[in-house]
Amino acid sequence: MSEIKVDTLTGKTTANDVTVTVGATATMSLEQGLAKAWVNFNGTGTIASRDSLGVSGLADNGTGDYTVNLSNSMANVNYAVPSGGGFAYANSGAHDTNVQCYDMTTSLFDLAVGVISGSGATKRDHSLNVAVAHG
Repeated sequence: MSEIKVDTLTGKTTANDVTVTVGATATMSLEQGLAKAWVNFNGTGTIASRDSLGVSGLADNGTGDYTVNLSNSMANVNYAVPSGGGFAYANSGAHDTNVQCYDMTTSLFDLAVGVISGSGATKRDHSLNVAVAHG
């Protein structure tokens, strides 16, 4: 049986910031590291959120083009939005899903969703779309 060592966590809270110290030297601002919003939604037919946090609504801007509206504005437009999607088309061959975030404002971001195949990229509505806003 191996021994597990757990470092002592200490922290301090100030207005709009929580800082955690691990051990003696490593510090991290939890405020900047936490996800401010996330969403998992169906992008086919009438789009609908399966679950979300910090998202006030979704808009369907056309095939493979969505807007995610944030409940609370971000501090600036330099936040990060990792995103992804998935689909299943019978007998369609191998495809890679491509989800790109664009037109970011402090209160929303847009997602372009499509597939990449040997013949190029095409926007498509996907049944599984996810995005997370960090910043």
